[in-house]
Amino acid sequence: MSFEWPWQYNFPPFFTLQPNVNTRQKQLTAWCSLALSYCRHQKLYTLDVMEAQESPVFNNKKIQRKLSTDTIQVIFEELRKKGNLEWIDKNKTRCLIMWRRPEEWGKIIYQWVSKNGMTNSVFTLYELSNGDDTENEEFHGLEDWMLLRSLQALQLERKAEIITLDDSKGVPLQLGLRLVHVANASCFTEPY
Repeated sequence: MSFEWPWQYNFPPFFTLQPNVNTRQKQLTAWCSLALSYCRHQKLYTLDVMEAQESPVFNNKKIQRKLSTDTIQVIFEELRKKGNLEWIDKNKTRCLIMWRRPEEWGKIIYQWVSKNGMTNSVFTLYELSNGDDTENEEFHGLEDWMLLRSLQALQLERKAEIITLDDSKGVPLQLGLRLVHVANASCFTEPY
């Protein structure tokens, strides 16, 4: 399925930050929405600012317009303020893009586990993100950093227990997960 571009994408002034404060805010909102939608469609979780300038989302070759790196930085900062982006480096050249927040992914994973009657089962991170059972699920292929954050969010809700298996030196070899069923807010299953 191909990506559907919003009408603004073919409107040349969209690629120039507008001076009017109200217009600029609407423009930034539209750019944030476009960037998140595009990343979701392409299943992108990390972005490089220099590479982003050449990607189709910020470079419309049809109308020969592209955003400057400064404008991309402004959009990324707006996404950061909204909780959809985290910088990987201090120079702000690479970032993690979260078109769905960890809590949302955790909810989707937990719903899948519950729906399939697999609460109190132990999973590896690989099984969840790359296993045959999850092949048709939206979280299939989820990058490890996002999967782990999602599971940590579930752990905070006491719906999951992250298990680390260590070698003799205490180095984590494999992370596992046990998702538990919560009958009500005050009743949790016993640890195994």
